[in-house]
Amino acid sequence: MLDALMAGVYSAGIPVSDAVELGDTGIGCCEGLGGEVVILDGTPFECTPDAPPRRMEPSETLPFVDVCAMGEGVATVVRDADFADLESHVDARLASRNLFHAVRLDGVMARVRTRVTRRQEPPFRPLADVAAEQIETVACDCTGSLVGFWMPRIYQGITVAGLHLHFLADDRTVGGHVLDVRVREGSLRMTAYARFALRLPDDEQFRRTELTHDKDHRIVAVESRAGRSGNR
Repeated sequence: MLDALMAGVYSAGIPVSDAVELGDTGIGCCEGLGGEVVILDGTPFECTPDAPPRRMEPSETLPFVDVCAMGEGVATVVRDADFADLESHVDARLASRNLFHAVRLDGVMARVRTRVTRRQEPPFRPLADVAAEQIETVACDCTGSLVGFWMPRIYQGITVAGLHLHFLADDRTVGGHVLDVRVREGSLRMTAYARFALRLPDDEQFRRTELTHDKDHRIVAVESRAGRSGNR
């Protein structure tokens, strides 16, 4: 759960092999918060500060991941859209604001700003502290995929409420959590879901840490595009 990351609880998670059995589309974080994850067409990619995105191994661990079977869906064309415009396009296609929605846009990004975080070692720090040192990258005129979810507000803390996207370039040179984007032209697909299954870790750190959702403002700050740090 996202609240676990906020509390510095990310010493365990789900194996990549199990995650990809649950679906072909997803986003998450790497072990020790050492980067961001994109699952695209059933293939998981790790986006880190120190190397281009790479395909992950089945034995690697994901402390947090949202994953689903995307399906085909009906595509709509989006042109000349910034993040706020994209949010409006997504809002207009929601089946209900009480349902979960997978979101994918394939196309050309005039500009996309992404972040990744550096891998942590025990004792693990809260996500907000780690994100304060995030590494940002700005890519221009690149082709790729925005992948993620729109989640109902009531599930904030279990996941990220609202629109949460990661990016992966087609040439696999850049990827990460999307802080800001301007879409030149892309094809937007969405799928709605009325059910979800929550899988919790069972390690000692998780069992002894009581999680209480009292940091909503910090989640918004960590996950929104407002945060800034060093660029590369």
